[in-house]
Amino acid sequence: MRQFIPFVEKPPLIAVVRLQGAIGVGARGMSDAGMASAIERAFGRGKPVAIALQINSPGGSPTQSALIAARIRRLADEKNVPVSAFVEDIAASGGYWLATAADEIIVDANSITGSIGVISASFGLHEFIGKHGIERRVHAAGQSKSFMDPFRPEKPEDVERLGALQKVIHANFIDQVKARRGSKLREGVDLFTGDIWVGRQAVDVGLADAVGHLVPTMKERFGEKTRFSVHGPKRGLLRRLGAEAMNGVVGAVEDRAMWARFGL
Repeated sequence: MRQFIPFVEKPPLIAVVRLQGAIGVGARGMSDAGMASAIERAFGRGKPVAIALQINSPGGSPTQSALIAARIRRLADEKNVPVSAFVEDIAASGGYWLATAADEIIVDANSITGSIGVISASFGLHEFIGKHGIERRVHAAGQSKSFMDPFRPEKPEDVERLGALQKVIHANFIDQVKARRGSKLREGVDLFTGDIWVGRQAVDVGLADAVGHLVPTMKERFGEKTRFSVHGPKRGLLRRLGAEAMNGVVGAVEDRAMWARFGL
């Protein structure tokens, strides 16, 4: 009944945005388009005193990571609301990019953070298809159109070009971390090799600010009566009924591979 009584001050509200899973545009991937409504709701409903990002992601698409992080920062600046990131199991690679959207990053003692780098993985299948009598036929206009074709022998010039592209993305990632973390980053430590840090190690090198958990941290700051509203992507009816089962299986395999890179 409190909400219907005028002039009665409501307890502080913390809007929690769940950023969970691999980042990408597939059936299971976390994308800017998929997260947009949840992020907008978090900033726009109930006049929250702060936004808490609940992150558990091994990374994925650098573009989608940048778009989601930029959306959060844009709304934080427009609404003048502080943002805190709380890392669960992992915020690595693109997952850490998301964490940099916050004004502070808080981790669990066992959280994995970092992996500030760029990776590309595929398979070389040209010998396999040759042994099975399969002929690869590709017709392209443009000498680079069949770049890194997994059904053809790897070309040194393709590897060199891929490395150049990765350097551009890596530089953008580094710029994001430096812009958001600034003087918090420890000098004399190379944080951009793709290495990872666990718990307090991340705090020690400046990739995180403290060890803690979402609810107790926010209640300590805003009081025991602090309210929490949780916002995440909404699944359509067809997805809930399992109509995308095949895509889900493929996506699950891809997700499993990403988590496995970090021993999770």
